[in-house]
Parts: sequence; structure tokens; C-alpha cells
Amino acid sequence: MAFRNKAEFILQYQPDILIIQECEHPDKIIFKGDLPKPTDTYWFGHNQNKGLAVFSYGGLKIKLLDHNPEFKYILPLKIHSGNLSWTLFAIWAQKPEHHDCYTEQVWNAVHYYSNILKGDNIILAGDFNSNTIWDKPKRIYNHSNLVELLNSKSIFSTYHHYHNQAQGKERDSTLFMHRKFDRPYHIDYCFVSQNLIDKVKNVEIGTYDAWTKYSDHKPLIVDFN
Repeated sequence: MAFRNKAEFILQYQPDILIIQECEHPDKIIFKGDLPKPTDTYWFGHNQNKGLAVFSYGGLKIKLLDHNPEFKYILPLKIHSGNLSWTLFAIWAQKPEHHDCYTEQVWNAVHYYSNILKGDNIILAGDFNSNTIWDKPKRIYNHSNLVELLNSKSIFSTYHHYHNQAQGKERDSTLFMHRKFDRPYHIDYCFVSQNLIDKVKNVEIGTYDAWTKYSDHKPLIVDFN
């Protein structure tokens, strides 16, 4: 939360696309001094202090596609500039009312948006709030099955591909629960279509020491050629 107080630290990385969960409404944000101003912004939320924001830079524009309100914080967006365009699903998975499996919402959204996910230049990125370590084998929409479903559509996790890591056995954590070093989890992901996975240049996760003063989550940074 309070992204306005920490924007300078992530903007040092000069992102083209920036996805921020628990972000206040853009009207509350003043980018200090010489911080780069976004070309475009899309924000969704029911609380002016805590929504899902996507910022674009370098001339990239953002357009909301057909958004099913059933999947509140899974935003289908077109990121475009000139003849270039990408389909981005910005994700902040929410817990369902009737059980504790965050993956259900993403699972259902992937099925709902199935036709859109058939193309190239597809990105699904954000806080999935899930990991294979929490799989319940009889639950069809567990994390492992979600990964398999995306893989069947030729959509792959950039972190696991680049670092040759297995789901559930990640050596890097994206969340330290309540900022405690002894409660590490990997729950933030960037999945991309086959044509983009072949262009991944680097995948980095922020360190505990560098980022814990700002958030319990660590940034997941993906660079493409």
C-alpha cells in the first residue's frame, strides 16, 4: 500500500509496464521531482486506497478489453504503441467466499478468456497468491493444474523457464509473510506465450534485505529482448 511513498525505488528500474497490487487510486499519487511520469495508467478497485494499478511508460498506451466483473482483479488489457501490441492480464488473485483457494478465480478466468489466450504476445502477471506446495490433489483448480492448463496453451512461467526451476521448489521467494525472513513463499508470477518466452533476457526477484522495508512482497522483474 501507499505506492506514492515508494514509487521512486521501483522506478529506478525504468519499467515499460508496471503492475502494482494494493495501490491507491492514481489521483492520490504525485510522482516526486524528476521521477518519470507514466504514459498511461489503468486502475481498478472498490477502495480508493487499495486497488490494482497498471502503469505504462515509453509511449505505451493501455486499453481495457472485455472485463468480466466476476473476475474483479484479473484485468484484460491491451498494451500498445503503433503496430506493436500485447495482451496483458494484470492479476491480483482474491480468496473466494466459500473456501480458501485463491487459484479458483484465475483458473476460471483462464477458461473464460480462452479465445484471447490463443494468440501471441500474451502476458499474465501479478500476485497469484498460490503455489504448488498448497495443492489439494482432489481440487481440480489447484496451482499445479493451473500451470498445466497454461502450458497446454503454450504459456509458460518466465521465472521457472529462465532459472530452470520446478514449481513448488523455487529457490527465490516473492513474499515474506508479515516481512518475516522465516516465512518465505513464491506466489508472484509472470507467464508469457511461447513467442515471448523465447525472448526473455533476464528474470530477477528483489532480495529480502533490499525490499523488506518497503513491502512484504519482492518485485518480480522480467526483461525481454
